[in-house]
Amino acid sequence: MTGQAQSAGKERLSAGKERLSAGKERLSAGNERLSAGIDIGTTAVKAVAVDEDGNVVWRTRVASALSVGPGDRLEHDAVSTWWEAPRAALRALAKGLEVPGPGNQGGQEVGQRLEAVAVSAMMPSVAPVDERGRPIGAGLLYGSAGPAGPGDPTSSDEMARLAALAASDWPGASGYWPAQGIANASLGGQGVIDLASAFAAGSLFNGAGWEERASQAVGLSAAQLPRVVVWGEALGELGSLGGERSRAQAVLGAGSVDGLCEQLVAGVSAPGDVLITLGSTLVVWLCVPGWPEEVPAGLWRVPHLAGGMALVGGASNAGGLWADWADRVLRPAPEGSRAGGLSPDGVPLWWPWARGERVPWHDASLRVGLSGGHLSHGSAHLRRAAFEATGFVVRHIVGLASACGTVPRRYVVTGGGVVNQEWLRALCEVLGAPVLPMAVPEGAALGAAFLARMAAGLETSLADAGRWSRWAAPVEPRPEWAEAAGERYERWAEGLPARGPAPGS
Repeated sequence: MTGQAQSAGKERLSAGKERLSAGKERLSAGNERLSAGIDIGTTAVKAVAVDEDGNVVWRTRVASALSVGPGDRLEHDAVSTWWEAPRAALRALAKGLEVPGPGNQGGQEVGQRLEAVAVSAMMPSVAPVDERGRPIGAGLLYGSAGPAGPGDPTSSDEMARLAALAASDWPGASGYWPAQGIANASLGGQGVIDLASAFAAGSLFNGAGWEERASQAVGLSAAQLPRVVVWGEALGELGSLGGERSRAQAVLGAGSVDGLCEQLVAGVSAPGDVLITLGSTLVVWLCVPGWPEEVPAGLWRVPHLAGGMALVGGASNAGGLWADWADRVLRPAPEGSRAGGLSPDGVPLWWPWARGERVPWHDASLRVGLSGGHLSHGSAHLRRAAFEATGFVVRHIVGLASACGTVPRRYVVTGGGVVNQEWLRALCEVLGAPVLPMAVPEGAALGAAFLARMAAGLETSLADAGRWSRWAAPVEPRPEWAEAAGERYERWAEGLPARGPAPGS
């Protein structure tokens, strides 16, 4: 990472710390036994404190120090984002929870009721660490070593290639760990990741442990990778947070991959359910019964948390990174200065490949395309087109996945994008069906908070996380916009590049 990028990252972290109080919301302050979930995302570290019924009683957010490094690498300042930001977020939660409120009789500090904490994180990610687990170099994120390949995350070599990059750039490090392992070391002194995160490491993990031969092939040893435990397992007590031990003596539990944590609390558990994650990365899963022997070329297939089911779909670059880029480029002008009015049939087409594309092409060379642009179009038209492009990708992935024999019947949306009504409106009108947004935008942090409760012995079954599933009002498509967006989708699909042969054919 360049000195300029590091400086900018530190400035963003500092600004994020100064705004820690912004966006906090105390929704209740009873005598429940609280747990906390921390989610290390691409653009922010989010944290929530949750009561036993899944109600968020406090929330906070720290901006991530994100940059694009040499070779189009997507990088975090791993010290500020993976080591320091989880501690800062947890301190902010504890401070907020100490505020007396209704039901807090006799001045009892609510912060003393925090029972457990767990961390979720995006995968794959790798940073070199010292003997304490503190990063000594940049944190490399998904896509930094080229496309993951057509196999699902458990068979991909992307994590291995990230580790090879880290080992080449920072040889001789004590370890090469994902974000979750570094955060756990920062919070509790142990570099640990959960089983799902280990499986997401692909060829480096053989199901029982780290694969020594695969590790050596990328320039490191299995001993330089973190310990693996089952999600929801207790790792010990929280360590020091800024000079003082946590007064709560809270348990630190093993969280998981952000996608698994979101799935836990999304209530997506029936054949035909579609889970759409509008995060920095767009992730689309169609729930199908059984285990399909084959899936369309380029899609992923992973087990569902509910037995006897699978998820078919995968990750796309048409998520928040794409939408944020479009926002920055377009810089919307005041309403009165826009050229022309926005109408259902007056929207151009975007192909949203600002950093290549993942499923189903797995091609880093793809780039943004625009079709149908006109002098009468202003920023409002292009913004709508950018949001529709996300919907086009969702519709395309779901259409491919439905070849497994399951018809989509319900669309549930999670991730930070659930607060963006313009994005949700475009999505439902491209799909021609209502979308059901989760009531809590920090879905991964919420799921991690449930795993924290398991670590503290307050929960015994993953299935019980379903009682935390809550949705906002569905967003309904407007018929005239849905018809026009459907016609645009057909033209968009005609402009897609050809896909290669199915894996193994």
